[in-house]
Amino acid sequence: MARAVCFRRHGGPEVLSIEEIDVPPPGAGEIQIRTRALGLNRAEALFRSGSYIEQARFPSGIGLEAAGLIEGIGDGVDGLSPGDAVSLVPPRSMVRWPVHGELVTVPAELVIKHPPTLGWEAAAASWMQYLTAYGALIDIARLKQGEHVVITAASSSVGLAAIQIANRVGAIPIAVTRSSRKALALHGAGAAHVVASAEEDIEARLKEIAGERGVRVVFDAVGGPAFLPLTAAMSRGGVLFEYGGLSPEATPFPLFNVLSKSLMLRGYLVHEITGDPARLAAAKAFILDGLNDGSLNPVIARTFPFEEIVEAHRYLESNEQFGKVVLTV
Repeated sequence: MARAVCFRRHGGPEVLSIEEIDVPPPGAGEIQIRTRALGLNRAEALFRSGSYIEQARFPSGIGLEAAGLIEGIGDGVDGLSPGDAVSLVPPRSMVRWPVHGELVTVPAELVIKHPPTLGWEAAAASWMQYLTAYGALIDIARLKQGEHVVITAASSSVGLAAIQIANRVGAIPIAVTRSSRKALALHGAGAAHVVASAEEDIEARLKEIAGERGVRVVFDAVGGPAFLPLTAAMSRGGVLFEYGGLSPEATPFPLFNVLSKSLMLRGYLVHEITGDPARLAAAKAFILDGLNDGSLNPVIARTFPFEEIVEAHRYLESNEQFGKVVLTV
């Protein structure tokens, strides 16, 4: 028996509870981990509320990110041993492999021996954000040195990861955030420019920054009315990645901008990378190199003890955080 975060109906953070559950031993090709830290993501809030890409089966577990020590190994697993310090590539299904618990079992291919210099909290905060940003910016868009890239929801963990990855390849990150309140922190986190969407004309500001060359890559988690000014500032043949859809407002299709500039509006999920062994191997190599040389450094907004899972979800949804929310176990 071990404690795990569970919920039995959709709703707000208050539907979450910590329950004792049976945890069977790892099967063939699986690893069992005694967790030390858990990373929180918007995906879990959407899953909890019934708005995610998959639906919970009650009673349901939850969670995509964890770090800890290997406690058990199933048949057919090589290269890993009990006691190894590891973190997890987010599983493709929270229904099948929820990881917010004290003892969790996952497929061995999701397990990574992270750099020993990385603490538990940083290890649990790394893989969702860096894999998500890497997949769009590097794997698909092939972001290049000297190119401008627009990053919305820039103070989120994925937004900050995208800023760091852009800087790592010599691109010029433009952070878009709702107000100027976080501008100083975003500049400190590596943003070359900051645009406050509620206070400035997004199109005019982006055109001022990028000039006639325009912006080839937009990495957007929000959607909504900003699609119009964002695409208006893009260069011919540019690509806008939509990976979140957080806006409560409708998202207009920017027909004229798309036609006149031959733009690509592309839905994107991190599963495109995690579900392809070759692409995942390249992503892990890039991220591990960055974690080792310090160019990638997880920003943690706040940590909560495991028992305060409800408060942690409330904070996650407050939009007050700058970086990742983490639970310690």
